[in-house]
Amino acid sequence: MAPRAMWKGQMRLSLVTFGVRMYSATESSRRVSMNQLHAECHQRLKQQMTCPVHGPVTRDEIVKGYEYEKDTYVIVDPSDLEEIRLESNKTIELVEFVDAGAIDSMLVDSPYYIGPDGPVAEEPFGVIREALKKMKKVGIGKIVMQNRERIVSVSPHGLGFKLETLRYANEIRSADQFFAELKKLEADAEMLKLAETIIESKTSKAFDASKYEDKYRDAFFEMVKAKVAGEEPVIVDDEVESTSFNFMDALKASVEQAGSDMPAETTAKSKKKTKKSKAAKKPAAKSVGGKKKSKKQESA
Repeated sequence: MAPRAMWKGQMRLSLVTFGVRMYSATESSRRVSMNQLHAECHQRLKQQMTCPVHGPVTRDEIVKGYEYEKDTYVIVDPSDLEEIRLESNKTIELVEFVDAGAIDSMLVDSPYYIGPDGPVAEEPFGVIREALKKMKKVGIGKIVMQNRERIVSVSPHGLGFKLETLRYANEIRSADQFFAELKKLEADAEMLKLAETIIESKTSKAFDASKYEDKYRDAFFEMVKAKVAGEEPVIVDDEVESTSFNFMDALKASVEQAGSDMPAETTAKSKKKTKKSKAAKKPAAKSVGGKKKSKKQESA
């Protein structure tokens, strides 16, 4: 049985309309989250809304307002929002199509899954999905979510659609303000070749997100388990950083370190251009149990 849909409505392409359901594609419960506690008794703190004139207020005394002038508000009731009836409230109309990969990744916000809403919708849903897949196109439309109209992209994903909310162009800061002071670089040919060799040795045919794990999350929960069990948490010594840095030496060392992962032909070529040098190794992480102290604590 499919999970409960977070949104139900229509998808429209020209005169073709069919029912769809939208599901969240991400899992927020996997994130590390902590609560604020009172330092003295460790009780969880509760938020208390306070009026500067009347003091603390209860939830049923709160209304929403929009500040249209400094310290001047217009009260907005839920019924007022219901009066704003845009077509995109309940319909995703595909108004434009672009090539797959044509959307700037800076504009992409959140992903969702789209499935058909019932057997009647399955045929038009499947036909449009296959047409987009064959033509390698992505549909662009709009939808109202969380009291705002969002631009969305709709693309084939397995037997369904992937919908991604997109940011408006004016929500993206111009890169010029961050890179204005950078000068155009004429890269050294040998350094450039070494960098290309390293990149080639680490290039995969496709990105596989399942290879990556949230090591911070794992370490966090190991620390929590240790504290619950009354043990000292694992202590990892800081890495010793080099006091000097030579970019060319670092490139050559990186090529040597990555040599075992390179194709034989690439390795042979790189060896002609680089001298053998041992790559610096990271200090091994140490786990400390009981009340054993780290090197930092012993030297303190």
